[in-house]
Amino acid sequence: MSPVSMSRVSLEGQVAVVTGAARGVGEQLARKLSARGVRIALVGLEPDRLARVASSLHEDAAHWHADVTDQAAMEQVAREVKARFGKADIVVANAGVAAGGPFAASDFASWRRVVEVNLVGSAVTGRAFLPLLAESRGYLLQVASLAAMAPAPMMSAYCASKAGVEAYAHCLRGEVAHKGVRVGVAYLSWTDTDMVRGADEHEVMREMRQRLPWPANRTYPLGPAADRLVDGIERRSAHVYGQGWLRLLQGARGWLPGVLALGAQREMRRFEPGIAGMRAGLVGAGGAADEKERTGA
Repeated sequence: MSPVSMSRVSLEGQVAVVTGAARGVGEQLARKLSARGVRIALVGLEPDRLARVASSLHEDAAHWHADVTDQAAMEQVAREVKARFGKADIVVANAGVAAGGPFAASDFASWRRVVEVNLVGSAVTGRAFLPLLAESRGYLLQVASLAAMAPAPMMSAYCASKAGVEAYAHCLRGEVAHKGVRVGVAYLSWTDTDMVRGADEHEVMREMRQRLPWPANRTYPLGPAADRLVDGIERRSAHVYGQGWLRLLQGARGWLPGVLALGAQREMRRFEPGIAGMRAGLVGAGGAADEKERTGA
């Protein structure tokens, strides 16, 4: 949480839009916000899962099947959210995908898609909903990652996209503050989601992560991380940390890339024999849903 924004805003009766809400962080966040009295608009690519989540929430909820990179579709979602709920007080730009592997040998279509969903999709979400947030003097929470602070080998697309959304959100904060709109950035380390479990299916990715220094080598439970995000939303915080130790990294960002690069030289030599056998494409169930949406397969 940011020390700049410490006063709490009652969530009761507010309307929140959550992208990537069919599973993982988005689903958990929707559930916890609903339990606080928030009406929820869920957006994602898996309509059956979205419908099940919406029907199980405490408060009024509706869902939209939309690709966050599709500007026309997201603008239509924003219009329909306004018609359905009358407003939007909170927007959580959470939708994201990931792919792992060495940049030079990557499936470049997957590499581009990670950047398109995570960075361009977040910007499209912001563009579509900023008019509603200006009306409500609301709050946009952009979900970034530890990857925005600590660029790691074998994750170039994901790290680039999360660094990009962090910078985009910081820029946006200054542009819309005079309209009463707050903008926050959420940082999460490895959290127990389908995406992380999918990445761990790659033996090389799993072992490289396990060899990171503590506490970055742990997988953290989803529930407490979502609780921290809800608390940040309630406070309209500029920075929200899914795991408390991430706050300490902010002061070390200047030297982290160099340190990680030095360690990566040794690790890449160690793991190079196994890299050639890595499966290309997006990881996890969310990645599979994205590929199905685009290919129809």
